[in-house]
Amino acid sequence: MTRAHLVWDWNGTLLDDLPLVVSSTNAVFASLSGPALSAEAHRLAFRRPVAEFYADVLGRALEEGEFGRLDKIFHDAYRLGLTTCGLAADAQAAMTSWSGTQSLLSMWFHDELVPEVERRGLTALLARIDGLRGTVGGDLKAEHLARHLAELGVEGSTAVLIGDSVDDADAAASVGARCVLYTGGFTDPARLRAVGVPVADSLVEAVRLAAAA
Repeated sequence: MTRAHLVWDWNGTLLDDLPLVVSSTNAVFASLSGPALSAEAHRLAFRRPVAEFYADVLGRALEEGEFGRLDKIFHDAYRLGLTTCGLAADAQAAMTSWSGTQSLLSMWFHDELVPEVERRGLTALLARIDGLRGTVGGDLKAEHLARHLAELGVEGSTAVLIGDSVDDADAAASVGARCVLYTGGFTDPARLRAVGVPVADSLVEAVRLAAAA
């Protein structure tokens, strides 16, 4: 069965920004005299909610209101380096190989996401682009995916999500959608394979698996 609609994740999936995410995360930990993570260590530890990821690495629970301050440090550092990031090598080829409709759902801030997607020449391929409309990031994706599909008028059972984190798979399952996980992003491939959904090493392969899901 070919799925009618494909939802793309942005950070770590279409956008190849792992090195910037790691350096921005390390800026957060440096502000607390915490450890500096390698890309490998980040991929082993990363999860959502991001506040829990931070707490795991720091070895303590975050204090009330602390995550908002840390999230600002992360995003300030991220914005400074964003122009150094390119799309995943096969992002355009993957997107144009999908025969159905497609959209983009990101946990990056909406007002910054939309012009960034436009700048990279992808807007015309997408039926809808949604980013985070709050002021603090780091939350789970499930509610955002449900809202995104509702705005599109797409039933979860006819959708498939391509992303790079365990949270993407959890979000897809919460709305009855399928999921394909991509190993080129924020999460260690062995962790992705343990989820039990199809896993791809390239975005073109991910689309092929999505079409067969």
